[in-house]
This record gives sequence, structure tokens and C-alpha cells, in this order.
Amino acid sequence: MPLNMMDKRRLWARVRKVWITLGLSATAIFVVWSLIAYRASSEARAAAVSDATVDVRRGDGIISFTPGTGRPSANRALIFFPGALVDPVAYAPLARSAASAGFPAFIVELPRRGAFGGAENPEIRVRLDRILDRHQSHSWLVAGHSRGAVVASQVAGENRKGLAGLIIIGSSHPRDIDLRKLVQPVTKIVGTRDGLASPSEVEANRHLLPASTRWVSVEGGNHSQFGWYGFQPGDRLAKISAHSQRSLMIEAVLDALATTSLPASAASLPSPASSRANFDSSSGHQP
Repeated sequence: MPLNMMDKRRLWARVRKVWITLGLSATAIFVVWSLIAYRASSEARAAAVSDATVDVRRGDGIISFTPGTGRPSANRALIFFPGALVDPVAYAPLARSAASAGFPAFIVELPRRGAFGGAENPEIRVRLDRILDRHQSHSWLVAGHSRGAVVASQVAGENRKGLAGLIIIGSSHPRDIDLRKLVQPVTKIVGTRDGLASPSEVEANRHLLPASTRWVSVEGGNHSQFGWYGFQPGDRLAKISAHSQRSLMIEAVLDALATTSLPASAASLPSPASSRANFDSSSGHQP
């Protein structure tokens, strides 16, 4: 029997109700997953606590890690921008490792964690200027992961006084900025199973980096394991342990910090790192 107009309206009302319910449920699941996925791990939270080795302070949108009292401090520093939505504390172990090696490190928090235009917020430059004004005797390497690497690339492109190098981690960028003429050393760290910055996307933008860029390819590494947080939506499963991937990243970052004062010919030489990381200083294809 054909449906009359009243029956059709009731049917569509039920269909809309079901779709709305499913949509709200999917949104709720995504929000809860995101809150869990982007939350800093217990290891990261522990690394953000001061001790005799590293002094950690947080304020004005900056988390600072400086060598403890009586420990030598290098004249180079690390300024790091977190990935979008990720708790900035999730990068505390990396910053602490730099400070433990004598390099002051600063995590610049992105407004709204980089969401809703936060990664383009002018407040980021205000926070950056605050660090540079307080530490004028230091040269600095700017670094970032994912969306934070985009910010780091933009800052490097400004070629500010004191810039000593750029470190790009887990990102296909630079995509919208040409850094081929950047004279400071560049290190790019990529995971071969990165689901958000795939090897093909990374390779497509290789021409926008200096030919002398040092490439660190982490075999089996994904996107999420470059930070100390959960599994990020859209990523691929890694085929290397999180500990191994993060160790290779830290090793490459410390190497970049340690070699920035060396002549270009020496700074571009591969580090005697673990065989799990591939260093390629040429302009050819990654292994």
C-alpha cells in the first residue's frame, strides 16, 4: 500500500532523528578519542618536573627547560613548537634531553593548541620574542612537529638574528614557503609509516629545502610516536617501538644542536647513529 503524505513525513522524521543521533554519537566518540589521543603520557608529565639536573618553569605560554645550577650551558638553545591539538607537555622529554645535554630548550605553546587559527595567532611571535629578548646571548635552533613544524619553517624563513638552524619533524612542509636559500643547517626527520605526512608528500616538497638538508628517515616510524602522547587519528601503525623512534629523534636533534657551530662541510657529515636511522645529506631520494 502506498505511503500517504502523513506517513512519509513520519518516516523522514525518524530518518533525520537516526542520522542526528548517529552524527552526535560519532562526534562524541571522536572528541573522547582525541582527548585521550592528544594527552601527554605519564612519562612526559614526569619530564616536565624540575630536579637537580633540569630546571623546568611554565608561564606566559612558554615551558622552559634549563640546565640545573652548576651545570654547563651551551650558547645554543632549542625553541620547539608542538603539533596541533597535542598537549605541549607531550614534548617535555625531548626538551629535557636537550637541557640535560647543556642546551636550554623552550616549548612555545600554540594558542588553542593550534586549532581554529591558533597556529597563525600573532601571540606566537610575542612568545617567541619574549624568549629571544631574555636570552640574547644564545643562538637558537627552531624546531617543531607536525603543525608545529609549519610554524618553525615560517619562523626560519623570517631569518631572524641568532637563527642557527631548523629542525622539521613529522611534516610534509615546507609546502607554502621556499627555504632553498636558507643558509642555516636544516634537519628533516621523517617516519616511513607516517599517516599524516606520507613519504610521497614529504618528497613532493623536497625541492623547497636547501640541497644540504640532512634527512633522517626512521624506518617503520609513524606520526604519533614523535611525541609522548597517544595514537593520533589518521595515523598508521608503526613497525618500530615508540622508545626506539623517540630515541632516534632525540639523537638527531641533539646532533643538530651540537654541530651548528661547525663548518658546513663538517656539519653535514652523517652522525654515527643507530642503523635504524638513515642519514642522507644529498639532494637525491631518501632510502
